[in-house]
Amino acid sequence: MKSKPVSVRQNTIAMVYDFDGTLSPQPMQEYTVLPKIGVKPAEFWERVHKEATDTRSDPMLTYMRLMMEALYKNDEVRITKDDFKAMASRIQYFPGVEGWFKRVDDYVKQRSHGKTRVAHYIISAGQKEILEGVSIRKHFKQVYASEYHFNQYGIATFPKLLITDTSKTQFLFRINKGKEALSESINEHMPDAERPIPFSNLIYIGDGMTDVPSMALTKKSGGHTVAVYNPALPKSRATCTRLLDAQRVDFIAPADYRANSKLMKRVT
Repeated sequence: MKSKPVSVRQNTIAMVYDFDGTLSPQPMQEYTVLPKIGVKPAEFWERVHKEATDTRSDPMLTYMRLMMEALYKNDEVRITKDDFKAMASRIQYFPGVEGWFKRVDDYVKQRSHGKTRVAHYIISAGQKEILEGVSIRKHFKQVYASEYHFNQYGIATFPKLLITDTSKTQFLFRINKGKEALSESINEHMPDAERPIPFSNLIYIGDGMTDVPSMALTKKSGGHTVAVYNPALPKSRATCTRLLDAQRVDFIAPADYRANSKLMKRVT
């Protein structure tokens, strides 16, 4: 039986990354907003967890609200998009991250003789306003992350988009179907042959349990999954090992993005 011809060129590899713990050792707020408001990270996250538990609230919404309340505790303080973006200069990365994207692009271009390209994406529960200012932003076709609404004065007032562990999967389908704008519906049926990036062309890189829904969808749909861990944190490696044992990832590696790293060798 002859297979149906492919109706679109499926010659793009999508590499999709979580951010906190995957490309950067710490949550982005610990480099940016929390130092600005003078709050210790452990105290802040403990408060988020306690309030979310006590009030049966979504932890992500709780953190976004508490962050805004802390920023605006002083009536004279108002945070704009540009302020969030400027804070991103303080973010640190795992070794090799800043050169990783070009190395991967060059490798694929060479091996495919220019017939295949790579598109990089971030899907994060963190803040898009911060991610828009990171030094590696230029490498990503799209950055999907939680966002605040800004009023007519350019001041953040409330969360307008929330990305959680499970809602991350929506954006995998957006990439898969080529419906990358939030205004585009992804609910209509689309034959596999018409999807610009089949899941078999997708590699998801994450670091922990918050990535499980995305990893499960990617792997179940024929894609590839990688869990990276911080070598300085035994718990991080233990988490990745559990993901590997549960067959939720294809392999694990230290979060070392340098040219001769295990991660680079296995991904290529």
